[in-house]
Amino acid sequence: MIDDIQKDAERRMQKSVEALKTELAKIRTGRPHPSLLDHVTVEYYGSEVPISQVANINVEDSRTLSVTPWEKPMVGAVEKAIMTSDLGLNPATNGNVIRVPMPPLTEERRRDLNKVVKGEGESAKVAIRNIRRDANSDFKSLLKDKEISEDEARGAEDGIQKLTDKYVAQVDAVLQEKEQDLLSI
Repeated sequence: MIDDIQKDAERRMQKSVEALKTELAKIRTGRPHPSLLDHVTVEYYGSEVPISQVANINVEDSRTLSVTPWEKPMVGAVEKAIMTSDLGLNPATNGNVIRVPMPPLTEERRRDLNKVVKGEGESAKVAIRNIRRDANSDFKSLLKDKEISEDEARGAEDGIQKLTDKYVAQVDAVLQEKEQDLLSI
């Protein structure tokens, strides 16, 4: 019983760290990355779909993404979707290929993005602490129902605290890596 709760808590904490990494991948640094356009959607035959489902996205060079729609009529729609996204990018169409140059980040924008990164990290830490709280309340209910002893409950809570510390440290490491990435020119 205790092992099941601990394994479930650890699995959920791992998911929180993975979700943080996914969110941080969307925050652009000076370098282009295909996942930068993951959340951009394009209207395709009456429904909104992610850009990756209608076009091929590649890194052309150190400052440019190239987007190649699979159908010629989609070029305009894809270009418009990139332009109207919240990324502040200006795509340029060249026949069937849309080139998206990455403007260099200003110091002020880097600081703003750093604040966003810290906010995402804090959200991940809160999620991990909520998982700890849920696991501890499960242990308390088992103790109340006399399914485990007080010593077992205390040991289980210590185990959950160690897991929490481990995953909070992972979040800190991910944040530090992203902050270094943002602040490097």
